[in-house]
Amino acid sequence: MEKKRSSFSSTFGFIMSAAGSAVGLGNIWRFPTLAASDGGGLFLLVYIILVVTFGFTLLVTEVALGRKTKQSALKAYATVHPRSKWIGAAACIVPLIIMTYYCVIGGWLLKYTGVFLTGKGMQATADNYFGSFISENAMPVILTVIFLAVNALIVYKGVNDGIERFSKILMPILVFIMIGIAIFSLTLENEGRTGIDGLKILLIPDFGSITTAILYDTVFDAMGQLFFSISVAMGIMVAYGSYCDDKSDILNSVTMIEVFDTLISLLAGVLIVPAVYVFMGREGMQHSGAGLMFVTLPKVFMSIGSFGNILGVLFFVMVIFAALTSFISLLEAVVSSLIDGFGWSRGKAVLVSTAVTAIFSILICLGYNVLYFDVALPNGDHGQLLDIFDYLSNSLLMPV
Repeated sequence: MEKKRSSFSSTFGFIMSAAGSAVGLGNIWRFPTLAASDGGGLFLLVYIILVVTFGFTLLVTEVALGRKTKQSALKAYATVHPRSKWIGAAACIVPLIIMTYYCVIGGWLLKYTGVFLTGKGMQATADNYFGSFISENAMPVILTVIFLAVNALIVYKGVNDGIERFSKILMPILVFIMIGIAIFSLTLENEGRTGIDGLKILLIPDFGSITTAILYDTVFDAMGQLFFSISVAMGIMVAYGSYCDDKSDILNSVTMIEVFDTLISLLAGVLIVPAVYVFMGREGMQHSGAGLMFVTLPKVFMSIGSFGNILGVLFFVMVIFAALTSFISLLEAVVSSLIDGFGWSRGKAVLVSTAVTAIFSILICLGYNVLYFDVALPNGDHGQLLDIFDYLSNSLLMPV
């Protein structure tokens, strides 16, 4: 007897779960950084155009494919046409690669949450604090494993008891925290710079300085952000679509997902860009990745005074929420493919994928100390294992 496939209990559950997948670290630090460095309003305009055209089409296609076939990416593409099987295989590899370094960053978030929670936020403002932490042998590994274990437990519980229930609670809380900090960010002042000035930089494009090269870079960055932000080309939306009821309104659901994701990105921009501008000026706005989240923002928080530790806790807890919902969707994409492709139980699929992720995640952690090396990437950047995996997933496999 064929086992009945799990499904979302409501359209709201699907939208919150899919939106939780779309909202992640890319929204919190990547979107604000790109918006600031690519002309503010110009980047937003290009991004929104891509969201309502190209992005909308991709999302509808993947969700519809999953709902039609009731299969994960590994088998869904092959069901449509045998020659398309390789697309499904590639779509399964992408989330597995991303998971290996995503949970490492999740461990870093746990560390900084603990620092601010214990009232030691001032320690995190030291220039060498972040580098010293990731160079440790034990603590980064321990925190990475904890973050991975929590996600594995949620995915093991399944669609209704795990993913849907978790997302329904988590996403509204995330929005509430972001709105509160964003409003506070607009009230900041320092050395003649105000939060409102930073907001203007984020939203108002400087059309007079636009060149062909700037426009090209902006479009290219916006396209890259689109793939990463709305979780396409990873098999995630195909898997979530397979859990949708046949009567669900895909067009309406996708519209709400895109609106939610874009609003979260804008909220992150309002939260981060004005604060960094006020305390660090335009130069501070150019920092990205760890430089923005783990080096610059702690200095911003502690510049506020005694309230800085509280604000730091709220911010890093919020980012952990976003990272959790995104990582859950990555793991679910892999797990659903293993279940559909090999007939495994959910428990076995979660255990195997978690074990593989744990092994490579530990290697990435050790890549900053005992396994340290420096490699030049094709795009001109230099980095360790984390940077290699990020390049493979985001710059090679996802575009393909």
